[in-house]
Amino acid sequence: MSAGVKLTAMAATLVLAFGWGAFHKPADYQPEYDQDNATLDALPPLPDWAMADLPDFSGYHDTAEKKAAFFSFLYPRIVLANTRVLMLRDNLEILEGKSELTDQESAWLKRQAKRLRVDAEVASPEMYDKLNRRLDVIPPSLILAQAANESAWGTSRFATQGNNLFGQWCFTKGCGLVPRSRVEGATHEVAAFPSPYESIRAYITNLNRHDSYQALRNTREQARTKDRFPGGIALAQGLIGYSERGAAYVEEIQAMIRHNNLGYYDKEYKALIGSSNTLPELLQLATGDKSAFTPGGIAKSEG
Repeated sequence: MSAGVKLTAMAATLVLAFGWGAFHKPADYQPEYDQDNATLDALPPLPDWAMADLPDFSGYHDTAEKKAAFFSFLYPRIVLANTRVLMLRDNLEILEGKSELTDQESAWLKRQAKRLRVDAEVASPEMYDKLNRRLDVIPPSLILAQAANESAWGTSRFATQGNNLFGQWCFTKGCGLVPRSRVEGATHEVAAFPSPYESIRAYITNLNRHDSYQALRNTREQARTKDRFPGGIALAQGLIGYSERGAAYVEEIQAMIRHNNLGYYDKEYKALIGSSNTLPELLQLATGDKSAFTPGGIAKSEG
């Protein structure tokens, strides 16, 4: 049975009225470092479907249908974003195994270090160690829960007008939407993205590089050393710094994951990636049709 069928109306409202601006700490979004096509070289072009705008979720009157539509739209984009992260991680592993790098390869390492805020000598064991910790995936369950929470299930002003699902802030005039509740003298805006996919990519980058989420990355690394896939509930413990609400925010995200059975998507994702663990296979996955990313989609296409 799919996760969409299992969804039921929530017994209590877990998503706050979208007034997070008073509580939310700014996610330091920097467009010049987060665009796939600008800096994440060694990756194939994005498939056309990835750039689609956010659907109108306000038209759903049935809560379960709305949630199912929301998760179904985002999940393929989450798989795509994580797949591209894994491709970069694969490339990093290849370079780490070389005794000598070309100028182009060294330049690639420098760009990744700058993007992920790693300060270390190029191609040193320290650089590879730090990049490996920061160049990794985020569980779909955590992404789905935070997207639902931060965007009011895709219906907030920032989601519908700026494709911003996670409340990322930016600080250049005109980079996004001005919050109506912004205090006098403040200059931040809520970043606008070309597509929801770009918002997901920026969110993953933020969790992978910001000092506030070191605990999240430590938990993820510990899971990797034990050959386990880190679940969203475990990694959510590292989100204390995401909101000024602290532990209450973490508990809310964890409750959303449990109530909406979002661990289902982690299991599907783990199975999907587990069958595509070489660079050519990841390349095929990253350029494929989004139907291959729906739960059970790979099995159907292979059959």
